Parts: sequence; structure tokens; C-alpha cells
Amino acid sequence: MSPTSKAVAPSGVNRYRKLKVTWVSKFWVMTTALTVVFSSGLRAGAADVSAITPQIQSEHLRIEFDRYLHSRVVARFDGNETTMGPFVASERVSIADKIWSEFSLVSQKNERVSDAFGAGERLVVVGKGGPLTKEVSVTIYDEFPAMAFFDVRYTNTSAAKLPVKGWTNNAYTLNALRDSRMPAFWSYQSGSYEKRPNWVVPLHAKFRQENFLGMNASDYGGGTPIVDVWRRDVGVAVGHVEPRPRLVSLPASMPDSSHARIAVNFRHASTLDPGESLNTFRTFVAVHQGDYFRTLADYRRFMMKRGFQTATPPDNAFGAIWCAWGYGRSFQPQQVFDTLPTVKRLGFVWVTLDDGWQNNVGDWALDPKKFPRGDADMKALVDRIHQEGFRAQLWWSPLSAVPNSELLKNHPDYELQNRDGSKRKISWWNSYYLCPADRRVVEYHKALVRKILLDWGFDGLKLDGQHMNGAPACYNPTHHHERAEESVEALPDFFREIYETAQTVKPGSLVEFCPCGTAYSFFTMPHFNMSVASDPGNSFQVRSKAKTLKALMGDSIPYFGDHVELSDGGDDFASTIGVGGVVGTQFVLPSLAKKRSKSDLTPSREKEFER
Repeated sequence: MSPTSKAVAPSGVNRYRKLKVTWVSKFWVMTTALTVVFSSGLRAGAADVSAITPQIQSEHLRIEFDRYLHSRVVARFDGNETTMGPFVASERVSIADKIWSEFSLVSQKNERVSDAFGAGERLVVVGKGGPLTKEVSVTIYDEFPAMAFFDVRYTNTSAAKLPVKGWTNNAYTLNALRDSRMPAFWSYQSGSYEKRPNWVVPLHAKFRQENFLGMNASDYGGGTPIVDVWRRDVGVAVGHVEPRPRLVSLPASMPDSSHARIAVNFRHASTLDPGESLNTFRTFVAVHQGDYFRTLADYRRFMMKRGFQTATPPDNAFGAIWCAWGYGRSFQPQQVFDTLPTVKRLGFVWVTLDDGWQNNVGDWALDPKKFPRGDADMKALVDRIHQEGFRAQLWWSPLSAVPNSELLKNHPDYELQNRDGSKRKISWWNSYYLCPADRRVVEYHKALVRKILLDWGFDGLKLDGQHMNGAPACYNPTHHHERAEESVEALPDFFREIYETAQTVKPGSLVEFCPCGTAYSFFTMPHFNMSVASDPGNSFQVRSKAKTLKALMGDSIPYFGDHVELSDGGDDFASTIGVGGVVGTQFVLPSLAKKRSKSDLTPSREKEFER
């Protein structure tokens, strides 16, 4: 259900079945009577002062609640139990100017369940606080013993409407190890930022990164909805398992040298009517040993049960790639022709024609100065590439169009608009966003796919651009969106149609997805069959991005380490080969290049390439 969906509050208290998880008894003095129904049929009356601490556990994980529905996480590995931090207000809601974080326990129930995700155990706790009743359902599936899934509901039990500002789930404070060596924590950060930071970073005191999965710059946004923090012995991750992108934040911070904090935050204004309920997204907490890889792999397995399937690459997708980008946007077809013999001698399989073949971004017609005969010249270039024994790939940047393009002159209503009616800028190409939720935009791009693969004869697409990782909310009134967030949620569907069109018109075509340094959105991953290091700033990014993408996509999808010129020293093939990646280069022949660059294939570099 959506976070603003409403349902009538459940009435009455059911008799609970015998618990199938371990409960720990705990006693406290209560100033008011608390009624708890036990599976044995005994009812604790007003005179009783005993209570049971609700908890649920599996082989690797235990979630414990206190009498205010605060919770904590206990990791269970190798016969040891590690309490990761104190009881905290892990699930809370913001109403008007107050954050409701304490809810006195009213009832609890444990039961055996089975649903689309398998069999497992479920704990349901209900609490009361002010005008709200809170229900937290925690499920641990047998197949995912290191993950606990949370469904949280807040019901308005007052007679007044309540203005909701947002909610937080799975907010935990994690303790550092005693006498731990620095850094005390490492982390996987999933937000996308214009500075293109590392995805895997150590934490330090006063560190904070919000990891908002909406737009963090005009054209930088999106990400995979997980944040993970780990110590040397064990780690904790939180996130959501919704089937579409959601505009959540996953803040990770280290407020002092002894603690780290993580959470799932959602800020969205709504109104909760009397007797109605607010349902949060389905979120989770996971524990693991080692680093973040296991959490991402378990998340992928769970999302596969939601219907996410890995794409299928062609057999030749693991072949080495030469890209003409070394010659820049001003390349000439003759430079490509004259470089092919060297590319062949060095053993490359793919030849990629990069940015610069088009007349502009948006119309995607051929540059008449480079291809004076139009389609015939482009087809001749592809035929030559094929004759030399290569596969041919074409660079393309969907969803962007320059202001003076014929597309926008004829169809200005294709544009994605901000709340104030302004156009949304894509900085790298000085373009504007097109709306992925507009059906006409989708059909326009599908026609381009057919032209590239059928008319021109290419064997694959290189989809490129940081703006492809996330779309802003669209307020264009001509699109008649029911919600502005439809454009955010439609982005994966847009790329699904691109991918399916490519496979329909040319089965086995390669679709590479390069979101230019952003932290990949998991929701687009089923819709391409080659990932890429995506403009790595160094060899560490080549390796760490490979580990991340292989966890999220599996080993069957080829990972392109990007042009070796972007690695440390411009010659670090080892980082790509070491993680099972596809090697590639943008080398140029100095005799054909207009100026000297690190892409020059010197005699010494050629020996390295041969080796």
C-alpha cells in the first residue's frame, strides 16, 4: 500500500496462538493497568504487574521491543549474540510539530505465516500514544534469516484530522567496538551526488550523508534503497523493498567516535482523517558478517521474489571493447576506419561509436558534416566494422534534448517541468529533461532504437548520462499526471521498453547502462545487460563498483570496467580483470589525433595492451 493509503483501524483483540519464537520475560512496575492476552487463555488483569518483552528471532537475527515499542537489533553469528546498540525509537511519525515516538504496549502476537515470499515467523505489536494507535508487524522469512521486514501502521483514534509530515522506520544507533582500531565503521552509501563520491567509505566523527534517493542536484539522483554500516565483526543495513523508486532518505552518520546511526526517512505531507490509517513503505533491517556484499545479495534475492529478473546478455558480451571516444566529439569516420586494424590486432571484440555522431542531443539525426549521405554513410560505417569481425555499439543519451532541437520546437509539451513551470536542466549536454511518464516520449525513443539497430545495423546500445539514474517529479499540466511523482516511478518502465524493443528488433543485442558516476538505481537493473564502472575516478572505484554491481545483479551480467585510461596510471587492467570485468579502452593512434593525450597508443602502451 502507498504511504498515504488509509484503512479502517482493526477493532478488538484476538486470542493469540502459541508462540513459535523465543520470548524473554521481563518485569516492570506500571502506573496503569496493561492488558495482555496470552496464548494459554489467561488474561492479565489490572492487578498484575508482569509483562512480556516482545521479540522475534531467527538463526542470525533478533529484534527486541520494550514497553514503549522502542526496539534494538541483536546479531547472532557463530554461537555469539551481539547487541548492536540501545533501545531507540526506531519507528516514529511526525504529526504537525510533534514527533510521536513513544507508544505504550497494548498487545502482541507471534504467529507462523506463509505468503509470496515464503514461510516464516511474524511478530505483531500494538501500542497507544496520544491520538494514535501504532501497529508494527515484523516478519522474518525462513529463506532470509538475516533480514527482518517491517510493516508499520498508524491509526488516528482521535476525533480530529491530523496533519502528517512524514515518518521514520528502522532508525538505529550502533555501538562501536571497544578499543576498536580506526575507522570504527565502514559504510555503503547509496545516494547520487554531483561530486560522484565513493559508494564505499569509512565513517569518521561528525560524518553525515543523507542519501536522499530523489534529486540531489538538477540532474543527479536515484539510487539503490539500502544503507549499510559495519564493524570488524558484524554490520547492520536498513532499506525498503518497495517495487518502485521511492523518495526516501537513508541517512548514515557518526555523531561521535563511539556510535553510528542509520534510518529510513520519508517526508511527505498528508492528512490522516479520524479512524483512518497511514501505512509506511515495507522496510527492513539486516545483519551480516564481513562487508555489505551479503546484504545486497540477499536484497537481490528477495526482490527477485517480487518479480525482478536479471536480463540476459549475448554470448559475446564479455569481449573487450574499443571506444572511439578518445578522438572526442569532433571525431571523423575516417579516424575510426584507420584505427580498426590496430584494434583487431590487439584482440578487441566490440567497437563503440561514442558521442559526436549526432547533429544534436534530442533529434538524434546524423551530423551532415560527418555523414553527408545520411543513413547510407552510417550503414557503411557499421558494415565496415562488421567486415573487420567486430560487433558495433552506438552511444546514445535518452531523455535529453537541447533547447533548439526540432523535437522541442515541434513538441514542447514533451518536457518535464518543475513545480514553478520551469524546465529541468541536464547540465552535461545543456539539455532539458523529457518526461519518462509521457507515452509520446516513450514511443519516440522506441522508434530511435529501431532505427539504430535495424536501419543502421548496430548490435548494441551504450546508454549514457547521469540523468538516467533518477527523474525529477513532473508538474507539466499537459501530461495530466495524477501525482507529480509519476515521472519518478515511471523511469524504470521507460528503460524496460527501451530494452524490450531492442531485444524484439534484434534478439541478443547488448544494452549497456552508464549513469555517469551515480549510485545505480536497482529498479532499472532488470532492463540492461551490461553494467559499467561509469566514469570511475580511480581504480578503487573500478573494484568497489564491481563488487556492488555483482552483488545486486549477479555474475551473469557483464561488468565493464570502463576505459582503462580512467584507472590509476591509466593502465590498470588488473583491477577490472581481478573482479571478473570486461576490459576496454579509448586509445587513439597519435598519427591520427589532433593533439597529444593520455589516450595515445604509444609503443610502450601497445606492449601493455598486448600483454
